[in-house]
Parts: sequence; C-alpha cells; structure tokens
Amino acid sequence: PRSCVRHQGGPQGPPAQRGSSRHGLDHLRTVASSDAIKKHQKSLAAWFSNQPSEERQFGPSFSLDAVHVDPVIRESSLEQILKPSPELTIRHQLQRSSRRVISLQNLFEADACGRQVKNVVLYGTVGTGKSTLIKKMVVDWCHGLLPRFELVIPFSCEDLSHSRVPISLRRLVTKKYQHLRDVAPLLGASNLKVLFILNGLERLNLDFRLAGTELCCDPSEPIAPSAIVVNLLRKYLLPEASIIVTARPSAVRRIPGKYVGRYAEICGFSDTNLQKLYFQMRLSQPGCDGEGGEGSGEQENLVEMLWRNLERQNQIAAACFLPSYCWLVCTTLHFLYFTRTVPPSQTLTGIYTSFLRLNFSGEVLDSSEPTAVSMMKYVAKTVGKLAHEGVMSRQTCFSEEDLRQCFEVEMKTESELNLLEVFRSDVFPFFLTPCVQPGREHTFVFTIPAMQEYLAALYVVLGEKKTLAQKVGKELSELIGKVSEDAAVVLGIVSKVLPLRFLPVLFNLLKIFPRFFSRLSGKDRDTIARTMAEELFKEEDYYNDDVLDQINSSILGVEGPLRHPDEAPDDEVFELFPIFMGGLLSRRNRALLEQLGCSIKNLAALEIAEAMKKTVIRNSRKGLPPSELMDYLFFLHEFQNERFTAEAVRSLRTVNLSSVKLTPLKCSVLASVLGAACHEVDELNLTSCNLDAASLRTLFPVLLRCKVLQTCSPPAASPRAAPGARGLHPIARCPPVARPIGSKQGMRTPKAEPLAGNRSLSRLSLLHAALGDRGAEEIARRLPENQQLQELNLGYNSLTDASALSVVEVAKKHATLDKVHLYFNDISEEGKRALHSLRMERDGVRALVFLTAGTDVSDYWSNILSTVQRNLPFWDRERVRQHLALLLQDLESSRRQTGNPWRKAKFLRVESEVKRMLAKLQNGT
Repeated sequence: PRSCVRHQGGPQGPPAQRGSSRHGLDHLRTVASSDAIKKHQKSLAAWFSNQPSEERQFGPSFSLDAVHVDPVIRESSLEQILKPSPELTIRHQLQRSSRRVISLQNLFEADACGRQVKNVVLYGTVGTGKSTLIKKMVVDWCHGLLPRFELVIPFSCEDLSHSRVPISLRRLVTKKYQHLRDVAPLLGASNLKVLFILNGLERLNLDFRLAGTELCCDPSEPIAPSAIVVNLLRKYLLPEASIIVTARPSAVRRIPGKYVGRYAEICGFSDTNLQKLYFQMRLSQPGCDGEGGEGSGEQENLVEMLWRNLERQNQIAAACFLPSYCWLVCTTLHFLYFTRTVPPSQTLTGIYTSFLRLNFSGEVLDSSEPTAVSMMKYVAKTVGKLAHEGVMSRQTCFSEEDLRQCFEVEMKTESELNLLEVFRSDVFPFFLTPCVQPGREHTFVFTIPAMQEYLAALYVVLGEKKTLAQKVGKELSELIGKVSEDAAVVLGIVSKVLPLRFLPVLFNLLKIFPRFFSRLSGKDRDTIARTMAEELFKEEDYYNDDVLDQINSSILGVEGPLRHPDEAPDDEVFELFPIFMGGLLSRRNRALLEQLGCSIKNLAALEIAEAMKKTVIRNSRKGLPPSELMDYLFFLHEFQNERFTAEAVRSLRTVNLSSVKLTPLKCSVLASVLGAACHEVDELNLTSCNLDAASLRTLFPVLLRCKVLQTCSPPAASPRAAPGARGLHPIARCPPVARPIGSKQGMRTPKAEPLAGNRSLSRLSLLHAALGDRGAEEIARRLPENQQLQELNLGYNSLTDASALSVVEVAKKHATLDKVHLYFNDISEEGKRALHSLRMERDGVRALVFLTAGTDVSDYWSNILSTVQRNLPFWDRERVRQHLALLLQDLESSRRQTGNPWRKAKFLRVESEVKRMLAKLQNGT
C-alpha cells in the first residue's frame, strides 16, 4: 500500500485532493498497523504460552489459559516499603490484610486523589509469581481481555542489561518485535494507547540524576537502553504511554517516588481458598493420573486430603502462601502417585533442583555490586550452613540467634552487609517462615521440610563445609600460587643477567605448596563420601517409614488425633539428606546447578563416588530392614550412576521388602535399580507389599531372575486389621485392592506367568494372595511349564477341596516340586485327611495342612507359626482366630492320644505358642 501513495517535494494539486490523499494515507497506515498488531498478538500469545521444560517433564503440561489462579495484589506505598519491619516474613505479610486488594485489570485506574495513573510498580519477593502474572497479563491482552490498551510491548530488563550499544526506542521495538516495524513510527506521533512492561527491574542499574542520564524525548534518538527506561519512567519520553514495572522489594527504591503513580505488592496465595483452587485445577486436569483420566477418584481424594491438611493450619499452609511452593507440592504429588514408569532423568532431587532453577536461574543477588554474586550460591553458603547445622543437631526450628550466627558472624565489609540486606528483603521468606506450632511462634522453620535437607546436601557437596585451617590454607595456596608464578617469570629473566640463580629455586619450592594443598583438598571429597555413607546407614533411622512415605506424610498430613501441645514431639528424621547428596552428583543435576552458579566438577563427582563405593557396599551387606533397604534402592536411583549401581546391586543377594507399601513409583524404582545388573537374586520377599496387576507387570523382568520369591497382597487393610498403622494416611494404608488372580478383571497373567518364564525360581510363596479356586486352577495349569520349582506356598488363599487336590495332582507329576503349603484354607476334614495321607516316597510330594502328623508334631510347625506371626497385622483377625482355635483343638487331641512323654512335651510347647498368639489377638496387640 505504501507504493501506491508517493509524494515528491511540496504539496501538489488542489487542497481537496491533498486532503483526500492525506486521509487515504492515514487510513492505509491504520490498516497496516492494525494487521501488524494482530500479528504481534499472535506471536506474543505463542511465545508467552510456552511453559518451561519442567512443566513438560514433571506431569502434564498446562497452558496459562487452563490452569491459572491470580495471586492477591494489595495496594501499597513507598513509605510502607521503606519502613523498617522487625519481621519481614511470610507470616507478617499474611497479617497485613488491611490494605486494599486491587485486581490486575484495575492497576491503572485513577488514584484516591483522582489523578490518572501512568506508572505502576508491581513488587514481590522471590516465588510470589511476578513473572507468571506478567505472562498471564500479556496472554489476556492477546485474547482481547485488556481492552484498555491497543498495544502491549514487554521488555525483559535482564535482556536490556546485556546491551551496551546505544539504540533508539523505535529501533529497540522493531529489533525485539519485527512485526511492529509498521507500528514503531507511530510511537510518539499518534494517540496509540501503549503499555510497556518492564519485567525484573532489579537487573538494571538506573540513574535518575540528570548528571547520570540526560533528558531525551525523541524515540528515534539512539541512547543506552537504561537511559530509555529512565526517560520512559520520567514521562519525558512518550508521556502518554503506560508502564508497569516488576521488581523485587530491594529494587523498588531505585525509582524515585515522584515517578510512580501506584505501588502494588503481590502477596501470593494469602487466602487458603486460592491455594485449594490451585490444587483443584492442577491435580484434576485430564492426564494427571497418567492413565487418561481413569484415576479421577484418587485425584479427588488427594485434593480433599491436601485441603484438610491446609485447614489444620499445618506448616504447609504457610509454605503454599508462595505460588512457587504450590507448584512444588503438585509436582511432588504427581511424582509419588501418578508415576507408572520412572524415566532416568526423573528423580526427586531433579524436581527440587528444577524448582530452584525456575526461581533462581541467572539471578544475581544485587546487580549494583561489581561482584555479581549468584543468588543460589549465596543461599548455598548461608542458608545451606544453617540447614546443615540443623541436620547434624537434629533441629528443625531456629531462633533469631541461630540466624544471626549463620548470616552475620562473618560479615566484615560494607558490600557483605548490603548483600545480606538484599537477601533478607527478597529471598529470606522463600526459604524460612515462622513456625505455626503452639509455643514456637518466635522460631523459624524451613518453608518445606525437605528443603532443609536439600540445602544441607548442597552445602556439603559444594565443599562449603570447611574447617578454619582448610579455609586459610585455600586462600594462602591461591595467593602463593599467583605470586610465585609471576615472580618466577620475572626472576627467570633477571637471573640470566645477574648471578641470582638461587631465587628462582626458592620460588619453585614455594610453588610446591599449592600442589601439596591440592592433594590435601582431595581429602574433602573423602569426607563428603564418608558423611554420605554414615548418614545413609544410621541405625537409629532403621525402623522409620521409607523416605517416600515420609514425604507423602509431610504433604498430606497424618490422620488420627492431634498431638497434645504438652506431648513430647517425635525425634526429627533426616533420611533424605544423604539421598539428596547422591542425587546432586548426577550429571543432569550438576548441569542444572551450573546454570544456578553452583559448579560441581566431573572429577569431584567421580572421586566422591569412588571413595564412597566400598563403604556403601559393605554396609548394604549387613542385612538392612525392609524400609531402610527401600531407602537404599531409592538412593541408587537418585544417584544415576549406572556403573556404581550395578556393583552395589550385585552384592544384594537377598532383597527383603516385606510390609513396604510398594506403590507404582517404588516398583518402578525397584525394577530400574535391580535391572542395572542382570544377576540372579537368591530371594525376593514381597509379602504384604500391596501389589496389584500393574505393579507385577513392572516387576516382571525382576521376578524372572529370582530363585526364591515370596509375595502376597492383602485384599484390604482396615484400621482394625492394622492397629500399628496409626500415623499413616488412609490413602497410604489402603491402596487399590488387589483382585483375586482368577477373577475376570484380576491378575491372572501377571502372577502365573513367572512360573512359565522363570529358569531360576526354586521356591514360590503366594501366601495370602487372594487367589481363590480360579487362581489355584490357573497356577495348576501353569505349573508343568516350570521345571525348577521345589516348594510352593498357597496358604491362606480360600482354596476348597477341589482346587487344593487339583494342585496336588499336578504336583505329583512335577519333576522337582516336593512340598506344597495348603494350611489356613477352606479345606474340609475329609480333604485334609486325603492331603495328609500323601507320602513323599510314594506320591513324590508332601502337602502341609496340619501342625500335627498323627500322634506327633509336624516337622514344619515352626515354619507355619512363624508365617502366621509375621502376617498377623495384615490378616483378617477373626478368621485367623478361628483357624488357630482349630489348630489348638487338633494339638490337644493328638497329645491325649500319644503316650510318649517326649512327644507330649513337644505338643505342650507348640500349644503354648498357639495360645500366646490367640491371647495377642484377643487383646488387640
């Protein structure tokens, strides 16, 4: 269109023609700019709708249109910002509810005096959602939800801070947004309603003095990018434009108050209803359960439990004040509940590292300082030190004195004090918050409990844990190294002219010190490895829940009566600390930490792994309790070192995970870790692990390599059936019910197929596996396909005479099977006598049904009773009591029939064991 209207020299033709030409030109410009703005909207919508890689990696990706809850925004003033507050914490912000709440759409409405607002400063601490809010604002404008503005131009202050070449405002706009090349000439020359967004003001060093930044009103004049921002805020450049600036609290004072029309503070989700809304929208999205929406009931259950925990004024309610922590909670729950298979890159440590990368990537604590200290590096040194001291002393609450000792004891210069002030105002509430427990209101705790262990692990792995001698030695080594190298070069030249050959020799001797110190510094890695191994195998933590259950409880809370304020608290547990240490050494997490300014070299990670290997493998052979063994396997998964894992797993000949609640995530971790080394497992004990069909499919490759396999899946677990389960959440205690193997929708193939495919299995225990008659028939059908099985346990499976006898008939023809356990089944007296009459020498198999063998006690009575003893907490008590009463009658009848005093004594001994179990059942213990 521009080629159709060309004017050379002065005005030509009559005035009416010139007027119509001018009108036509304006119309064409309007059409061109309108098309350009539409293209700009489309481009911005595509760009700002893109979610970070963490969104795609940890759970389904959500667009801002689908899942977004606006945080609370309250009107503020410069006086309130600059006013010294004794308690710059989350709780203090929660109590400041007297200020007026303002919506994002009304930020530019007239102030209390009726003056039009042109410049708005939107500020908030790290994690309150400033960047997400700006993204949502831009996307809303692209969809026509902000009609106040005809054009929105967002700028990143971080991007502008890297530009040193003078540039005009119009050229800057077209450089960042090429679609606006037809609109840029209209800036300052029309009444276009423009909104400039300046995100992250703390990254720019602005100077509002005339001596520092000259006045400029020409949008075509090339000046420094910081000067463009200053003149825009002065309203000297494009005075009709509206501007919204986002900044951390410490950077707000960089703009003189006379240039700001309104201050607004992002207060996060200070209303718990907003927290619930976020969790509901996030956890109820299709695809959250990983199975196309089949688990909607479990999703609703999770939201309900989370909401109940928030209503209790739990510590998590204070944490979820920050939208960033709401993201972390949802991501962790997705990892715990909806992860069916674990990709190698998906680890708990990776979730926390990615969480910090989302909030701190590229952030420096104070851009005005020439040192440009990485914010995360500063946090690792200061908050990490506090976290580590708490872990070592088993402490989660910290007093003001504790904070001063960690943050202020080494402050020596003005620069260090300035950095501390910025940290307190911008970052402190992100990591520490006042404790909500009664009696501890004046102490601080970490916003999320696991964050303390993560930062403590980061503090150790980065090598920040040093003695005074190590710190002095490192500084002296660096100083001597620099001086000796320069001096040796100079004296090497001088010694060719003057006879001073002994001086270079002296300086070469000095150069030995840095080399010697570098060897001593290698001992630090040995210390890190030793710390990791010691914390991983602490005996006082042996009988706690595994770490995944602990995380679940910390988020969803603990069901049961609330603890009395005077009741002594439980000992603090820090079992995630060594697991995070191992996870931070993985290649992927080290790459993410590099982006945060926290570097861990490849050589250091290799040396720590080598130093740790012998200690870890030796301790793992001692026979760990099931929950501790699960933690060890999870540590190997987090470590992400295939060679190390393969060597460690080969030493595990027996894997006992009995009574560990094997969720799909744990099954995936177990299959992944044991699959690192394709060795045979002597025995795998999965009794009372709540296995379902999907879990068995996940474990199928592992089951094929087991010589002895014990597995059972209780069909239900009620509070009465599990009195020791106090403190577990219902959803953790009552997993999806494992259907009987023979049911139409049940687990026919998963439990029977290992019989056919396994070449090493010699003993198989399906005790209390809810088989039923159809399941037993399936086992009998598959049994001839296995030629190595020697012992089969089908006890407590509701088998009747027909199914039990059919299994025994197949067992008679089996080449190696010589023992079948059938006790605690619904077998009649006639059936028991028929089974008991089998003889090894005649029939080739023995069926264990009774504790008695005629007038003598069965040789296997201790095996039967020990199995009952182990499984009493999980079995149906009334049914077990009936079975034990029948066993007691059989024992007493057989004892009366024998006259042998030795046999009578054996009967009395077994009777006492059965009576003791009955007494426990009756007392409910």
